[in-house]
Amino acid sequence: MRRDVFQAIADPTRRDIINLIAFNSLNLNAIAENFDVSRPAISQHIKILTECGLIVIKKQGRERYCEARLQQLHEVSDWIAPYRKLWEERFSKFDQILDELKAKSKKQGRKR
Repeated sequence: MRRDVFQAIADPTRRDIINLIAFNSLNLNAIAENFDVSRPAISQHIKILTECGLIVIKKQGRERYCEARLQQLHEVSDWIAPYRKLWEERFSKFDQILDELKAKSKKQGRKR
């Protein structure tokens, strides 16, 4: 079954795994040591991340190393972009309103 990247990042443990291997590949045991869940549970998370294309597993001798392939996260970034723009515009308007209120308050303080 092919999963999508949104399924991968929906789970906090999977997000933590992505953060853990984003800059440095680790073997499965090293990843599992960072979590308070069973090794099979971590393996299941790794499987989902692999199916989503966010990690690849490379064998080196008897070890299996997980490497991040974060290009798929562009799909999430692209989906979020219009909402980010919307909120940035709202915060800019809010900043303008606050500046206007501060200016009014200063003017009223001088008149007294």
